[in-house]
Amino acid sequence: MSVDAAVVEWSRAQFALTAMFHWIFVPLTLGLSFIVAIMESIYVRTGDPEWKRITRFWMKLFAVNFAIGVATGLILEFEFGTNWSNYSWMVGDIFGAPLAIEGIFAFFLEATFFAVMFFGWERVSKRFHLTSTWLVAIGSNLSALWILVANGWMQHPVGMRFNIETARNEMVDFWEVLLNPNAVTKFLHTVSSGYVLAALFVIAVSAWFILKKRDLRFAKRSLLVAASFGLLSSGYLVLLGDGSAFVVAHDQPAKLAAMEGVYDGASRKGIVLFGVLDPDKELGDGKDPFIIKIEMSQMLSLLGFHDIDSFVPGAEDLVFGNAEHGIESAADKLAKGKVAVDALAAFHAARKRGDPGAADQARADFDAHADYLGYGYLDKPEDILPPIPLTFYSFHIMVGLGFWFVLLFVVLLWFQMTGEIADHKNWLRLGILSLPLGYLAEQTGWIVAEVGRQPWAIQDMLPVGVATSDLDAASVSVTFWIFLVLFTALLIAEVRIMLGQIRRHGEEVGHV
Repeated sequence: MSVDAAVVEWSRAQFALTAMFHWIFVPLTLGLSFIVAIMESIYVRTGDPEWKRITRFWMKLFAVNFAIGVATGLILEFEFGTNWSNYSWMVGDIFGAPLAIEGIFAFFLEATFFAVMFFGWERVSKRFHLTSTWLVAIGSNLSALWILVANGWMQHPVGMRFNIETARNEMVDFWEVLLNPNAVTKFLHTVSSGYVLAALFVIAVSAWFILKKRDLRFAKRSLLVAASFGLLSSGYLVLLGDGSAFVVAHDQPAKLAAMEGVYDGASRKGIVLFGVLDPDKELGDGKDPFIIKIEMSQMLSLLGFHDIDSFVPGAEDLVFGNAEHGIESAADKLAKGKVAVDALAAFHAARKRGDPGAADQARADFDAHADYLGYGYLDKPEDILPPIPLTFYSFHIMVGLGFWFVLLFVVLLWFQMTGEIADHKNWLRLGILSLPLGYLAEQTGWIVAEVGRQPWAIQDMLPVGVATSDLDAASVSVTFWIFLVLFTALLIAEVRIMLGQIRRHGEEVGHV
């Protein structure tokens, strides 16, 4: 199969660009929708008009972010058909189902009640309006559920069979796809990270008001809700780390090796708390992969396999094989994959010329090697590994920032509850500075999830290199630059609108 490397690289760049811009907006939508619903619930319960004013302020910022997030999300879904038609053909029966449910049910739910939530303050009862707000929050998170079910299936394909006659994967068990452990952990981890980001957003804006001594009642109440919500979410996010590590260790050992910089596997393997990789390290050279390393002994075996004595395979075990631990070499997998690819082609050639005996033999050969089909499209054994430095550093930045956010929420919540928040200006400034760190944590998390899956579009089944459409590289590169300009303009527009809303609120209330 002839593949234009330039088309693959430009298609990957365009999709990564769209996904990363889209992920600037989505986490804030997921978390801010619930923060707004909580604030309105307090208003309905207490009858305090101050909480209504607070709710309406944050609702305006939510609406701006929601609208722009929808625009980038639509483009992202269209790219599956335009740039990744081979992918869409091979797995559209499975991947398309959750995306269709997301559009028909979840997005419809949030879009319908969004109008009531935003425009219905004086037109419907308090409780109906509150119900609408909660339904928008639930709908936005259900949208994330179905999208992440689709993504989780790409990380660990289950509930399907390959139809040799159509050369497509077909769904055989919807519930297995939905309840895929990879999809469940990915959904919980992703939405929780969105809640943390939204809490950081509200804290940053509230901290600015407190530092400027403007509308202090509004700012302190907002900060109290955000810090409480953020602490609960970040605590849950830390606990989810165990489940995520367990799933990755079993379903994506190459990703785990890259996340922790493990080249030579071992039992009782530790977790790297901090490390600097040797940029000259190569597979099989016997060199220590780290220039500097601080490690927590034995914890990777415990978290990854719930057994402190478990063997954690490294990059070299996965590439060269490890007979002692039953790990097949990548070279053997590639060889079996070539047999599967050739058998698939032979089957269709025999069917075309009307030779049922040859077709049956080709089918038997294919069935014996079907599990290795994706490996048949790789060029060399080392191709099974993701980019280790990028995955390793992204993972450790994400984790390190996650623990910082826990500390930040605890400290700010304590100061707010003791009534001393306005006296701790440095911590308020750290609250503002932590907002961009929240976005950094979100982006590095997605780098770990998606770059760590490489070279696969679908884990062990379909490499990225053969998933693209038959396009001209120049046309993809042109649309890449168009999207870059468009998305940058949308981002600038959102920031300007939000800053305008925040400044206008501060000018209206003055120094209170």
